[in-house]
Formats: sequence, structure tokens, C-alpha cells
Amino acid sequence: MNLILLFPSDFIPATSRVILAGRRHAHVMAIHRAVVGDRLIVGVENGRTGQGVVVRLTDSELEMDIALSQDAPLKIPVILAVALMRPPVFRRVLQSATAMGVEAIHVFHSQRVEKSFWQSTALEATDIREQLILGLEQARDTVMPAVFLHRCQKSFMQEDLPKLLEGRRGLVADPSGDKIGIPWPGPKVLVIGPEGGFIAQELDAFCAAGCSLAGLGPRVLRVETAVTAFLSRCL
Repeated sequence: MNLILLFPSDFIPATSRVILAGRRHAHVMAIHRAVVGDRLIVGVENGRTGQGVVVRLTDSELEMDIALSQDAPLKIPVILAVALMRPPVFRRVLQSATAMGVEAIHVFHSQRVEKSFWQSTALEATDIREQLILGLEQARDTVMPAVFLHRCQKSFMQEDLPKLLEGRRGLVADPSGDKIGIPWPGPKVLVIGPEGGFIAQELDAFCAAGCSLAGLGPRVLRVETAVTAFLSRCL
């Protein structure tokens, strides 16, 4: 936890002080090993970052006086569109994409996605939010990316994707695609396929919608590796 993310409910009314318990308190005790007077990096959800001075610390609570002095880091101009993957991988992708600063994450169905994945608790709003928080804490960010779930592939391709591509370059990750130089300038939609990749008809549909195939070479990468590798070229 490189930043302690705060929420409006943490604040003592009409003050600049917060009281934390649970996971964040335990982390400060076990990892930061904070004592009264220590300064910790904090940020308010969708707001500014700064420092918190520990003014009270017990076995169950942490109280800090907060001063916010900096804006959150800017997002990279990328919308990430990923085919749904196995729940453990999905959780890791949410964390890493959030940490790398994407504007939004769209999750869609494709031919090689197991339909049972859509029944996973990983898609519940509370679970998704938990992964986003972990990603923000890692990157010292505060601004949540929006996450959208598209269970109908046809609807995503015909209705949602064209809107996403307005004013943006669409890049579909595929080993057959042309290598693109570093960095990739301008706003873009980065599309990552499922474990097993897109079928030929899906690649054709993305190209027909105005996307280009983009590759990193002939190697086939795991989804979570591909997400990180492609996004790193957008920083």
C-alpha cells in the first residue's frame, strides 16, 4: 500500500481528521509500523493526495490529521477493452490496469470465453471496487476508472465499440499484428482478447469497425502479461 485511500465516511464531521479501522489499520500497523507523529501518504477517493499525521493509534483504530496538497496523477488516454477471463486473472488485470492509469475498463464476451465466468462473484460491484482500490493504492492514485460489463458480444461490437472509437485509435492485440513504435501517441482503445485469443471472424469484425491489429512479436502471452506489456507502451 503506497497510498492510504480515504473515503468521505472516514472523516470526522467538520474536521480534517479521519479514523481508520480494519484492513487499512492492520496494514499501517504491520507494514508501516507507524507510531504517533508519523506521516503517511494519503489520498481521498476521486480527489487530491497529501499526507496524514498519525495523532492516535490503538489496537483497533488509527486517527490521522489530513492535509491534501497535490492533484492525483493524470490518467493515460487509454480505454482498455478486454474479453472476460478466469476470475483470478480478471482480478489481477483490474488491479494492474488501474495502477497503470487507464481511463476506463470495458469487459466483453467473446467466442472463447467460458459462459460460466459471467456467474463469478469477481463481477460483483463490491469485488470489482476492491480490486480498483488495491490498484489505486499501489499507484498513489485516487481516481477510479469506470468499469463496464458487456455480456452480449453482438451488442458490444455493434453499439458500444463504435462509440468508444470516436476520436480514438483502436488497437487489437494479436501476434499477427504489426509492431508499433514506442510510445503510441494519442487517445486509443486497446483491445485484449481472451485466453486462447480471438477467432478469425472476431478479428475481421474489429478490423471492419476501424481497429488495427497490433503485435509485440510472435510470442503468445498470457492475458495479464499482454495487458501490462501493451499498456506500458502507452505511458
